[in-house]
Amino acid sequence: MDSQPQAFVVVDPARRQLEYSRHVFGHFIEHFHRQVYGGIYEPGSPLADDRGFRLDVLQALRELRVPNVRWPGGCFVSAYHWIDGIGPRREPVYDPAWRVTDPNTFGTDEFVEWCSELGAKPYICTNGGSGTPEEMANWLEYANLKVGSRWSNLRARTGHKEPYDIPFWSIGNENYGDWEIGAKTGPEWAAFVREAGKRMRRIDPSVKLLAAAVDDTDWALPLLREAGQFLDYISIHGYWDKLGTVNEPSPYLACMAMTLQPERLIEWARALIVTSGQAHVKIAFDEWNLRGWHHPWGPDGPAIAARDLNDDNSTYTMADAVFAAVFLNSCIRNGDIVGMANIAPTVNTRGPLFVHKEGIVKRTTFHVLSMYANLLGPRSLDSAVSSVNLRTGSGDVPLIDAIATCGDDGQLTVVVVNKGDCKEAPVHVRVGGKPVTGTRKGVVLGGPSPDAYNDVASPSLVTPKETTLEFHNGVAVVPPHSVTFCFIDGSRSTADDLEWSRTSTGPWIR
Repeated sequence: MDSQPQAFVVVDPARRQLEYSRHVFGHFIEHFHRQVYGGIYEPGSPLADDRGFRLDVLQALRELRVPNVRWPGGCFVSAYHWIDGIGPRREPVYDPAWRVTDPNTFGTDEFVEWCSELGAKPYICTNGGSGTPEEMANWLEYANLKVGSRWSNLRARTGHKEPYDIPFWSIGNENYGDWEIGAKTGPEWAAFVREAGKRMRRIDPSVKLLAAAVDDTDWALPLLREAGQFLDYISIHGYWDKLGTVNEPSPYLACMAMTLQPERLIEWARALIVTSGQAHVKIAFDEWNLRGWHHPWGPDGPAIAARDLNDDNSTYTMADAVFAAVFLNSCIRNGDIVGMANIAPTVNTRGPLFVHKEGIVKRTTFHVLSMYANLLGPRSLDSAVSSVNLRTGSGDVPLIDAIATCGDDGQLTVVVVNKGDCKEAPVHVRVGGKPVTGTRKGVVLGGPSPDAYNDVASPSLVTPKETTLEFHNGVAVVPPHSVTFCFIDGSRSTADDLEWSRTSTGPWIR
């Protein structure tokens, strides 16, 4: 091969094997626009069951092997009172966060049942805005205690005798922001979380507790110092293409300029945890996406119709896919401290699955999530990447990002992400001190252009494809704007590893 390598990926299986958490493949659903109603839940639809659950949505999401789902918000939860969404007699309630009326037909019981159908753990985010620590503890009692107390008895009367055993509970959402109902100063938030954590631990000490944090040390450090003893995670959020008021999605190269920012936020949070002395606390990126949600406000209130612009499928291109892959690589590389991440949201808005009345479209990010959930080994390996830079117009970033994982059968999976917009890249890969040679099988997600996307009329323009990589003295070529999985030194062939037929768990069965 004449081309000089543009990147070196060096993997050392003997040095470190770190079991990362599968909860980094988590999801998020909020009562915003068409995520719940008209998304996962649509009573009366010919595509829904008698409970109102969209069966095509459930079938598609099972392919992603979703480990957990965060609900009901998001900003929505800052004025949500859980008791409004249980029992046979429910009334619509105006939602002051998104300024629409919620019918309350999808509440705690429906959410838990939907998660059970999906095979995911429920994760409840509580009202840290207009709510109280007592209300949070009551919600936990309703969900997790055996029959015999006030709120667990209420659960039984609604037809659910056995506890739900919901494992993840967050205290609040973005309570640092002036946009949030019930926003608080750092000291106020620390005292609030300390009291809420204390009450919730006394109801169920086994749960994993999270609390909202932000990359402002003056705000977040008091939280950990005052309430860290009650917490398992701090919750941080990341949307890097800011589109709240003006829906002008950044072009491909501008998005590539943002690919380093998630890992920088992880580094900040790691330093915060070390400084606080609460070494047991981990990071939960429980809302993340390249693109922020569009929800402009007019002089007379919210521009509700403008929220439809979030569902323009042409927005979700290879830029979103490549960014998502680099984000997940960052979480897996830092698997010692990143314990959870939740794509925001799961369906519609900016989510990986577009849901309409006649069916679904799997956006580019859907396929990235499927590849990571199904094709990686459970342990990340020590690896180093050296790469030429990509000029983006907004600063240079490394052209190549990569990670490596291994499975119990010894198979190594090397993931190589080429951020380049137009040129293939020769990449030199060494494993255990030796260059990879010969023909290796794999899977690649790419598109005919950096702006390629899937839509109702062309749902499969961007889909994963089996590939072979020819290594000459350690060097193989990966296509531009792509995510490539390469399988090395396994005891089974890739053809045995990958079953390219639709099943209840997806196209890739390990």
